[in-house]
Amino acid sequence: MEAMRKKDDVLEIGVLNLMHDKEDTKRRFERVLTREDCRVNLTWFYPVMHYQDREVPENVRRMSQPLDLNKVKELDAFIVTGAPLEKLDFDDVTYISELQELFDCLSTEGIEQLYVCWGAMVAANYFYGVDKYLLNQKLFGVYPQVILENSPLLEGLSDGFLAPHARYAELSCSQVREVPELSVVSVSETNHLFLAEARKERQTFLFSHLEYGRDALDKEYYRELQAHPEDAPVLAKAANYYDDPVKMTGMRFGWGKAQLHFFENWLKQAEENRLKKVCTQ
Repeated sequence: MEAMRKKDDVLEIGVLNLMHDKEDTKRRFERVLTREDCRVNLTWFYPVMHYQDREVPENVRRMSQPLDLNKVKELDAFIVTGAPLEKLDFDDVTYISELQELFDCLSTEGIEQLYVCWGAMVAANYFYGVDKYLLNQKLFGVYPQVILENSPLLEGLSDGFLAPHARYAELSCSQVREVPELSVVSVSETNHLFLAEARKERQTFLFSHLEYGRDALDKEYYRELQAHPEDAPVLAKAANYYDDPVKMTGMRFGWGKAQLHFFENWLKQAEENRLKKVCTQ
């Protein structure tokens, strides 16, 4: 199949950017999805229903376009990012119906899908009915992961690889295990979900913010502190991240290897799926 690939072939990937720090999120995904051996073109979208009663911010218009399922159908792969919505019920999200229409489109078209953090939660809930619950305290920091099942997405990694987690909610791991169509591939040593996959569909659920760069956890803490200074005494600080956790200095990029291997493997998987679809046309 590789021999059939033309030099001008490009892997077309759509990204629905739901994060608050949209510029940083765009830069992060552009960085982790850049590979010398795989030409990638990213198309950025925003949910139309999120801005139905107000003007779309200039920076959002500048870096992305309204979600259009006709354009989505032409893509090879699609990523739904995280979103700061863990504390909301899914039905209370203003653009939930638009998301669900997107999910149906991606599934029907057989497009390679990557759902990240909250994106993984809302997609797994829609496709498989897995429930979300609030954690007693925010899961925030860098933790070793345990591999439970073999997966091409974790090729090059072994037990104990590090990954950053940052969320206020979690899917029921026991419930995920009870879904025969899903495989729990990896969890953290704290028994929080890291990676799940659909056994037959083109769906990957990544609960870690593995796209984060070295300073992302630090930025997230100070962004929350600025937004809610009254919560300073109880605001979670990133665990296993700073050289000096008291002064919060010396940020460690311990998940660099995992980031490199995972996104390299996912791009390879997306490219293989693209070639299979080309061969059947």
